[in-house]
Amino acid sequence: MRKRSHRVRAALAGVAATVLGLAGCQAGDGSPTAEGTKARAARPPLWDTSPDSIAAVGDSITRGFDACTVLSDCPEASWATGGDAAVRSLAVRLLGVTGAAERSWNYAVTGARMADLPGQMAQAVARRPELVTVMAGGNDACRTTASAMTPVADFRADFEEAMRTLRSALPKTQVYVSSVPNLKRLWSEGRTNVLGKQVWKLGICPSMLADADDLSSAATLRRETVERRVVEYNKVLEEVCAKDRRCRFDGGAVYDFRFGTDQLSHWDWFHPSKDGQARLAEIAYRKVTAGDR
Repeated sequence: MRKRSHRVRAALAGVAATVLGLAGCQAGDGSPTAEGTKARAARPPLWDTSPDSIAAVGDSITRGFDACTVLSDCPEASWATGGDAAVRSLAVRLLGVTGAAERSWNYAVTGARMADLPGQMAQAVARRPELVTVMAGGNDACRTTASAMTPVADFRADFEEAMRTLRSALPKTQVYVSSVPNLKRLWSEGRTNVLGKQVWKLGICPSMLADADDLSSAATLRRETVERRVVEYNKVLEEVCAKDRRCRFDGGAVYDFRFGTDQLSHWDWFHPSKDGQARLAEIAYRKVTAGDR
């Protein structure tokens, strides 16, 4: 009988020790203790929603091409770093007017393709920005012919190289990656304007915009081929970005945005107008300032 009582007391003691051990990890209501919560709170979030400096890389859209005058860059109207009050760029929204002027840099180049991004990224790295914006790929699809478009494998390799260039020097810099716009939708909107179609003949995105009024099966197939390649490029951007914990893809927001005539340049009816640049800035700001994933 005494042996049985001894076993019971030993079992109860074990249960008590287990309960006390759990109590050391949780509060009485089962929630984490103050110490555990404090430890987690002390860890900085992976994504900083208010970076203090910005560098932009990419192509003509980030240079504000045709937003102010015909066939000319207008970086002050850039969605990423411009100071134009009508645009309220991402830099202005995050840093204020003075901060944007002092701590944002635009290394995008009109006509640039993804192969040019590693070089642009190297320039950006020298500024040690806390955020880099990427908008590239349109010119990889906008070639003289559909067959001349950048192969998807090359596009991926070039983007990966650009990310390695950044990460080798700045492992904690954040990256916002914009999807490539829907070029076929831009053709559909712009082809209603006679002046725009004349400007297109000067060589703007011929793989999509050449013979704008040609609706033959061959022309339709050509445009669909370009559109499929844009979708493939966006998949690459998403996949490569997903491998980097400090990279955010826009989820296809720019591709899905329905640019109307008010958002297109009234010089070429293809590139974003100041209104279109402002919409791009809104999308970027929303993505950058969203809470940690």
